Amino acid sequence: MRTPWLIALVVIILSAVYSLSAESIYITVYNQNLGLVREIREIEFKKGLQDISFVEIPAQINPTSVHFKSFNNDESISLLEQNYEYDLVGTSKLLEKYIDHEIKLVTIQEKSVFWGILMSVDNISVIITGKDGTVYSINRDEILSVEFPSLPEGLITKPTLVMKVSSEAAGTKSVEISYLTGGINWQADYVAVVNEGDTDLTLEGWVTITNQSGGEFKNANLKLVAGDVHRTPTYIRDGFRASLSMEAKAAPSFSEKEFFEYHLYSLQRQTTIRQNEIKQISLFPIAETRVEKLFEFDHTRNSKQVMVKLEFINSKQAGLGMPLPEGTIRVYKADSDRSLQFIGEDSIEHTPRDEKVKVFLGFAFDIAAERIVKDHSRISERVSENIVQLKFRNHKKEPVNIKVYEPFTGDWEIVKCNVDYKKKDANTAEFNIEVPAGEEKSIEFDVRIKI
Repeated sequence: MRTPWLIALVVIILSAVYSLSAESIYITVYNQNLGLVREIREIEFKKGLQDISFVEIPAQINPTSVHFKSFNNDESISLLEQNYEYDLVGTSKLLEKYIDHEIKLVTIQEKSVFWGILMSVDNISVIITGKDGTVYSINRDEILSVEFPSLPEGLITKPTLVMKVSSEAAGTKSVEISYLTGGINWQADYVAVVNEGDTDLTLEGWVTITNQSGGEFKNANLKLVAGDVHRTPTYIRDGFRASLSMEAKAAPSFSEKEFFEYHLYSLQRQTTIRQNEIKQISLFPIAETRVEKLFEFDHTRNSKQVMVKLEFINSKQAGLGMPLPEGTIRVYKADSDRSLQFIGEDSIEHTPRDEKVKVFLGFAFDIAAERIVKDHSRISERVSENIVQLKFRNHKKEPVNIKVYEPFTGDWEIVKCNVDYKKKDANTAEFNIEVPAGEEKSIEFDVRIKI
């Protein structure tokens, strides 16, 4: 189709719909592509039965999760039935509904006009019978516009939640509806800047909310749940276009408290979350804390290079202390002209108060590692012995301390080693080695493994 169709609805007949704006909106967003929405709306009831249609709802609502009640538990209002209608208006839908009915077509070339009864329609052509009995087959690519006399029954312009209620008396009353919706998610993003000596860092946290639910939440009261809430498997749609908005930081932005086995973060003001928007809100003011730079070697991660990590404690005494939701932490450092340079990023898990945070940044350029199995022997059918050498060359201008992890399988025992070590867990030995500037140091051990 070379140009969009222009749908001219000469007469539109719609059933009565209450397009009600919510008086108050409360939304709780989970970091599992899920939102719980609670709306309070004012409705003019009539006595007896009536249908109430809510059109300002997300397209990804879970209809089976809807709960309706009068705001003040008014027992004179009863919910009898609820329906979720999503057969939306569209050119193809209208054509399907208008088979055996009269329509008007205008073509692109010569602006030819065709009046007739629609006989059939598919992705290639539209077939109509004119008033004189002539049958026309018109290529859909050649159609400029279609004119329908009215909107067929059952088609709607927005996803609509329809409730059949019974009221014992007429009057305006407040009702509350709540429901779950997919398509809305949040995550935490952190920005850290380390100082010149790599001993301190400043940390700021941001909440990133992504809304592709098909709905807009105006002046909403926002809460976030951090934790792994169990859900049955659901299908999640991929792909959307989004705009990014970032709200100015306010101190404090969120209050935090324990909630069941999760943590609940409540925004201390209202905010609007628009459809197809990525919104960022400050999670907490900039905080400063002590940090330690670590060098670690694990040949299963990289057999030639040493990992660089930063570690700090999420404690009030250290300058932090709010439970940190899982997310991505991006680390920067100022160079000689004071401009910030990106030095790495990592994901962190949900981190309670007083727990350590370890951030993997990359591999050390000036520290070389080498692992050599010098000898392998089989003592018996189930027992073998390896002599392993780990070499570390430090090309930096200062000494480094490297923590070395050596994984094993089976029942293992180190029978000889030239440095101290400890058994970190059932499958890992841990060594520490100090390597002076410009020198090489080695760890050599003899391990006996029983399988």
